Amino acid sequence: MIELIPAIDIIGGKCVRLSQGDYERRKVYDENPLEVAVRLEACGIRRLHLVDLDGAASHHVVNHAVLEKIATRTSLVVDFGGGVKTDEDLHIAFESGARMVTGGSVAVKNPERFCRWIEQYGPERIILGADVKNRRIAVGGWKEESDADLFSFLDNYRRKGISKVICTDIGRDGMLQGPAFGLYGELLERDAEMYLVASGGIGCVDDIVRLEAMGVPAVIFGKALYEGRITPDDLRAFL
Repeated sequence: MIELIPAIDIIGGKCVRLSQGDYERRKVYDENPLEVAVRLEACGIRRLHLVDLDGAASHHVVNHAVLEKIATRTSLVVDFGGGVKTDEDLHIAFESGARMVTGGSVAVKNPERFCRWIEQYGPERIILGADVKNRRIAVGGWKEESDADLFSFLDNYRRKGISKVICTDIGRDGMLQGPAFGLYGELLERDAEMYLVASGGIGCVDDIVRLEAMGVPAVIFGKALYEGRITPDDLRAFL
C-alpha cells in the first residue's frame, strides 16, 4: 500500500500552498496549521511533510514553533524541510520534534555537511530532497536552478547511503494537473530499491491510485486535499 503523506507548507505561521514554487502565487488555506494536522490525524494519517517556506527563502529555520506544536500535540511522524542549512538548523528541527529532516539545497551546496548528517543520524532520519526543474536540481526555495543533473545527483547520494528521496517536479507543483508519471517510472526503472516519494501535481485520488500501481512507495499531496478534490473518505480507502 502506498504511503500517504499530506503536506503542510508554512508562511508566516499559516498553512499555504504555492503554484509552481512561486511565492507570489500563494493561497492561505488555514490560519492554524496545528488544527490542520489534528484533522489529518483524525482521518488516520500517520505521516506529515511539514515545509518551512519562510525558512527556505531565508536560508535558516524559521517556523520551528509550528513544528513543535504539531509534534507535541499529535502523534504524527513529521518530516521537516525548508531552511535546514547548518548543524544548528538540524539540531533545532530535531529538538522541535521532527522525526526526519529533508535536505535539498544543503545537499547541493554543502555535500560534505549533508554526508556527515547521513553518517551521524542514518538514512532513516535524513531524507534527500530532489526538487526538479527541467531535470535539474533547484535550490533556495526553488528560486535557483543548479547545474546538478537529477539522475547523477541521485546516483551520487544513493552510493553515500541515502535511501529515501522526495522528488518534486516544480512545474507541476500546485497545478493539480497530475504528477510526473513518466519521470517517476524512469527513476524506479533505474533504481527499484530507492524509497521514492512522489511530490507535485496530485490533483485527485486517481493520481494516487496510478502511482501505487506503478510501484511508487509514497506520495506527498496538499492542494488537492485542501480544495476538496481528495476527501477524507478517499484517504481512509488507502489506510
